[in-house]
Parts: sequence; C-alpha cells; structure tokens
Amino acid sequence: MKIIGTGSALPEKIVTNDMLAGFLETSDSWITTRTGIQTRRLLSKETLSELAITAALAALDSSGVAPSEIDYLICSNVANSYVTPSMSSIILGPLGCCCPCTDLNGACAGFIYALDIADAFIKTGRAKNILIVAAEEPSRFCNWHERETSVLFADGAGAVVVTEGDGFRDFRVTADTHTDVLYYKRAMEQTPYDRVDERTQPLVMQGREVFKLAVRACIKDVDIILQKNGLSGDDIDMYLLHQANLRIIDSIREHLGQQKDKFPTNLQKYGNTSSASIPILMDEMSRAGLLKNGMRLLLSAFGGGFVTGAAILDWSEIKYPEVSSDN
Repeated sequence: MKIIGTGSALPEKIVTNDMLAGFLETSDSWITTRTGIQTRRLLSKETLSELAITAALAALDSSGVAPSEIDYLICSNVANSYVTPSMSSIILGPLGCCCPCTDLNGACAGFIYALDIADAFIKTGRAKNILIVAAEEPSRFCNWHERETSVLFADGAGAVVVTEGDGFRDFRVTADTHTDVLYYKRAMEQTPYDRVDERTQPLVMQGREVFKLAVRACIKDVDIILQKNGLSGDDIDMYLLHQANLRIIDSIREHLGQQKDKFPTNLQKYGNTSSASIPILMDEMSRAGLLKNGMRLLLSAFGGGFVTGAAILDWSEIKYPEVSSDN
C-alpha cells in the first residue's frame, strides 16, 4: 500500500515550561534538559473527537478520496471519555464515511500497528482505501501535581489515507509484557459480587526503565528491519521516530551513526502526543515539502505494554489543495 493523504490537528492552548513551573516543582531548564520539550498543546476548549475529525478531513481532502469511498476506518486511541462507543464510531458519521470501523490500543506504537493491519486488509483484497486516525489525549491520564509525567504529555490527532500501491516495503511489530513500567488504570463500576474499592490510578511511569526499554527495543527493531531488507542506516533518507524524548531519539541516532538532520523532531513544541506523534510529524513535513518523492523513510515507535513497531516505506509526494487567502 501507499500513503496518499495526510492530516493533523492540535489544540489551541499552548502551555510553556514556565507555565508548568508556576504550580509544579520544576523549571524550563529541568524539563528541556531531560526531555527536549519546550511547549506542548493541551485540550481546553476542544474535544478529542473534534481534533480527530479535523485531522481525518484534512487527510481525506489531500488524498482525493471521498468519504464514501473509504472501505475501513481504524482509530488508534489509548483512552478517551467513552469506553463505548469507540472513537472510530463517534467520528464515522461526521466524516461522512459508511464502512466498518474499529479502535485499537497499541499505546504510542498504535499508528504503526494500524498501518500494519491496514496493509494486511489491502493485500488480501478486503479493502482498497483505508482511513487511519491516531487521536490521543494523554494529558488526561496524568497526575498534574507530579512532574514526572505531566511535563511530558500533550494532546493531538494525526491521520493518513492509504490505498493500493507499492510504498511500504516491510513492517515489524512486537510485544513483551512489562506492564509495571508504564500504566494508567481506570476504576470499574462495583457489582453486588465484587465490592473491591477500585480507584483510578493516574499514569505511572518508571522513567529510567522506560528509557532503557525504549532505546533497546527500538534499536533492535531498526537493526532487524534494515537487515531483513538488505539495507544499512545510510540507505534511509529520514527517520520518523515517536516523539517522546529527545534523549531517546539521540541514543537511537548515535547507535546508527547518522546525522541529526535525518531525525526530524517536533516534540520541542508539541510534547509527547502518544500514537499521534508520527502522523502529526509526517503531515507537518509533507505539507512543508520536506518529504520528497522517492525518499525512503523508516518509522519507529514504542509504548506501554511494552509494544514496539517499525516500518520502511518509499514516499510518494502528496499535492495538497491550495488554502484560500480568506481562510
């Protein structure tokens, strides 16, 4: 398959490190040095479904595929206000799509998991055009009285339209049970037969362990997928990695012996938007003309579980509709 349309949407509210330092025991220097993040976008006036719809419509518009021509909608989402119906069900109608839809929780690797599933559907002839939306609000998982997680996460949505083609060369997705290093637990309702006093547990992250797991797992994924396809690190034009932490990205880059300009980042201004981070970065770069026709890209992400994903694709340039000066 190949990507023929991209879109993204971010909340209006910009929160700086200094703003967080106003109520947390932290500072701009502490956050920037450890993460690379300087500002982030947080939901305030908008809803996550509104961001998802905006990103999806932009992807559809740039793809030239009508909503009625979408055969499947996959939404990558860790959690939102609804347990049911799914986020994909909520946005399906407003988008004008009439097709099967499903959510998947692949944590921060969810976008690559969704691409892998879409590729299988297209290869088997089950679908021709698939819309993938990654919509995340991890800021709602955090304890905002603690700096360990609240300074990292932000909200946003990214989307792509994929169709038949020869863009993707290979995928690698993995999972290994390490649930104690990164988790968010929501309380369930009590029943007459189970009166355990459950309480929601805001996001818990063992920072050092997550760092080590992320670097080790991503390096392994990248090494294996490159070797499997007879490629070296030099054969990749751009590495689009999950935008979680600049130090993690730098560790992977140094292992591969590559230049910084092959590892674009936007976490400095957007923070960690979970599975939405790669499609947001992809849309931003594509619309800026930074992804050229024939460029070979490597995607890599990691997330709670512990899950990882990697993919190699050859990029096809997308022609975006001109924006009216009246807008």
